[in-house]
Amino acid sequence: MTRTPRTGRAVVVERPGTHRLAEVPYTPPGPGEVRVAVYAAGICGSDREVYAGTRAEGYVRYPVVPGHEWSGTVQEAGEGVDPALVGRKVVGEGFRACLVCDRCREGAGSLCTGGYDETGFTRPGAFADTLTLPARLLHVLDDGADLRAAALLEPAAVVAAAALAAGPRPGERVAVVGAGTLGLLAVQFLAASSPAELLVVDPRTGHAGRALTLGATEVRGPAEAEEVRGRYDLVVETAGAPTTARDSCLLARRGGRVVLTGLPGPGAAGIDPIHLTVGQITVRTVFGAPPAAWAHAVRAFASGLLAPASLITHELPLEEFAAAVALVGGGDPAVGKVLLRP
Repeated sequence: MTRTPRTGRAVVVERPGTHRLAEVPYTPPGPGEVRVAVYAAGICGSDREVYAGTRAEGYVRYPVVPGHEWSGTVQEAGEGVDPALVGRKVVGEGFRACLVCDRCREGAGSLCTGGYDETGFTRPGAFADTLTLPARLLHVLDDGADLRAAALLEPAAVVAAAALAAGPRPGERVAVVGAGTLGLLAVQFLAASSPAELLVVDPRTGHAGRALTLGATEVRGPAEAEEVRGRYDLVVETAGAPTTARDSCLLARRGGRVVLTGLPGPGAAGIDPIHLTVGQITVRTVFGAPPAAWAHAVRAFASGLLAPASLITHELPLEEFAAAVALVGGGDPAVGKVLLRP
């Protein structure tokens, strides 16, 4: 007797502006792979870009199942994978690094020279009932972990990469530019370093106000922040708005440090090289997160140092993908992190 093949649901973006909720056939995980039952998947600005068709060329391949921020439980392990993983709560890295280039051998998989390849952009992502990926990308969570909150560990890993690059020290004056998901997660990480001041800059008073409950000592709009330019030992930029990279460098004191994590569109305001040189300002950038940053974020989550659940404001089913994307891009100050729940 032949059994009917199992199927699952997945949001497929066929091309910009066109998507469908598809029934996809079950395929077992291959050697070295696992199949994960997705519990929750977060929507971010890059998913909105995929749907709108504004993501940079080479960084998406249509048709695609989006979803790079996710949490779930291992359902099945492929050949060569420890069967003890089945049933464990997990999150997973997105970059499919080649593992053989010089950058990969340094442990910097997000700088892989083998070409860009990432879950949710060039590979099927987590806006689906299940997700298949290499087991080496998994980070196992405690059995009691909150999978709803864990869906935010991908952006938390990006912030962890910024924190590791920044090297915050107790007693420093610190500023975070942007109070979206990345910014509010950055506040939690940086507050743990016991700064003397922790300023958050964002034009949205509602978003910035949340930062005060997470460890910020002050919030300002961009205009008010001009009054404190040149004050901060460390500035972490998370907004990716047209002027925020430039403004972040202006907030830094002489000899200060700036870490840029946002991705502005074409035409963003440039950073003055004379200001950087004369002020001896160190600028670092972050794109994605290497394994060390993921491990740092997962440890912070397990210890309770990182508590992302409060950032979640909306949870929608897969069928409401378009509505969820509209929420993320709608500008409503009441909208925080939006999750899709299979």
